[in-house]
Amino acid sequence: MARHRGTTVGQSSRTPRRVAVLMGGPSAEREVSLSSGQACAAALRGEGFEVIEVDADRDLCSVLHKISPEAVLNCLHGRWGEDGCVQGLLEWMGMPYTHSGVLASALAMDKQRSKAAFAAAGLPVVGSVLAPAAEVRTRHVMRPPYVVKPNCEGSSVGVYLVHEASNGPPQLSSDMPDEVMVETYAPGRELTTTVIGDRALTVTDILTDGWYDYDAKYKPGGSRHVVPADLPADIFDLCMDYALRAHRALGCRGVSRTDFRWDEARGEDGLILLETNTQPGMTATSLTPEQAQTCGMSLGQLCAWMVEDASCDR
Repeated sequence: MARHRGTTVGQSSRTPRRVAVLMGGPSAEREVSLSSGQACAAALRGEGFEVIEVDADRDLCSVLHKISPEAVLNCLHGRWGEDGCVQGLLEWMGMPYTHSGVLASALAMDKQRSKAAFAAAGLPVVGSVLAPAAEVRTRHVMRPPYVVKPNCEGSSVGVYLVHEASNGPPQLSSDMPDEVMVETYAPGRELTTTVIGDRALTVTDILTDGWYDYDAKYKPGGSRHVVPADLPADIFDLCMDYALRAHRALGCRGVSRTDFRWDEARGEDGLILLETNTQPGMTATSLTPEQAQTCGMSLGQLCAWMVEDASCDR
């Protein structure tokens, strides 16, 4: 069984050379976005691109108008930068940009709606409900174990795991939105697969000493990655297939990454799709650049591919 699939990378004569890299922004994932943006900017410069780094704020429209890039590499994470808002602005300005468009970005960021799209495409998901945070703080709205998280955030921001032995409902912080997602807990190994264009790359097995939270994702040593994952052939192939089908079900373009949980005791029935990230992290500890490198694609080549793939509907 092939453990990864190669991706052809090449720059045509029409490849944009002047690129704005969007990073930072006002979301809860600002620091990760800055790391992603700086890494991508350096990688693009190494490939011979002229790069302008842009810390996105409310003046973004005027800044982009002033610098007039040929393409925009979107390294924003979280709300506003990843949920269709910035994508809509770039469409309105007629600037080609990387990753998914307005609809796919908005759909992927809304966990409940994206799960409905996955289920309609025949992909395995666990049950979940949206509930007022005030109610979740006062009673179990679902039988434990379950997970509580914002419906429209990423990077494990504000995630609570409620165990079967919990004495009571979770005491959510005041930073949580008024409405949250409560989701049946899916036990097992943490797996992930990146899609680039029309192909899945490989599967990573993510090993941690506890919950795969924000720190485990982004702090050095917070997690260990086995890539390609040492899995039964059928599970490996299902991850590859499900990631590509999820990418298509949401209408994604460019790069996406889909996360899974696999309960080994249940075989194929134990593989559950958690969510799809339309703008995966590009930091030193990020999964997508690591998978690309395993498939023979450097970070510079990956960034160059994304810039070449940039588009808008206007």
